[in-house]
Amino acid sequence: MNSLFSKYCAECRTFRRFKQIPVPETLLHNLIEDVRIAPSGRNAQVLRYIVVNDKDTVARIQPFFHFAAALPPEIGQPAEGEQPTAFIIICTEGMSPRTAGIDIGIAARTLQLGAWEKQVGSCILLNVEFPKILPAIGNVPTTWQPALALALGYPDHTSTIVDMPADGSTAYTVDEQRNYYVPKRKKEDILLWK
Repeated sequence: MNSLFSKYCAECRTFRRFKQIPVPETLLHNLIEDVRIAPSGRNAQVLRYIVVNDKDTVARIQPFFHFAAALPPEIGQPAEGEQPTAFIIICTEGMSPRTAGIDIGIAARTLQLGAWEKQVGSCILLNVEFPKILPAIGNVPTTWQPALALALGYPDHTSTIVDMPADGSTAYTVDEQRNYYVPKRKKEDILLWK
């Protein structure tokens, strides 16, 4: 029997189209508090965060985020009127190569789950033109190195887990309403239990 947390994790999917409702500032502050106290390798605390929720700044940096490279742009890239309403950019400072990547993963999932608790969807993005974004944001410390970004907003589509097809393809599909179907491997295919 799956736990309530398992159900919650299954519902916390990647979203790429959003209603144009601002993400509450209080929620964004709470998300940063969540990652501030999250585990950190060797307790090095090398991560820094840039929260962008000003409507004009969000609009200025939208073109530099590239969504769903596995799909044609007209399907995977959010169009005008369905773009995220906030971003969180995860940066490193004084990076330790052994722990920073782990910390980035912990932070991304912590942010994603925390947002979903309030029904705010997200998309973790690595295909980002950070050198173009930072000047548009302004006043970012030069020691902060962007590593990953989260697009945030209230979802305007569904994203559903489905069984992996017989051919083993991990490619997700999109229906006529642009809802996503994401194949996942069976537990027995990923687990060795001794």
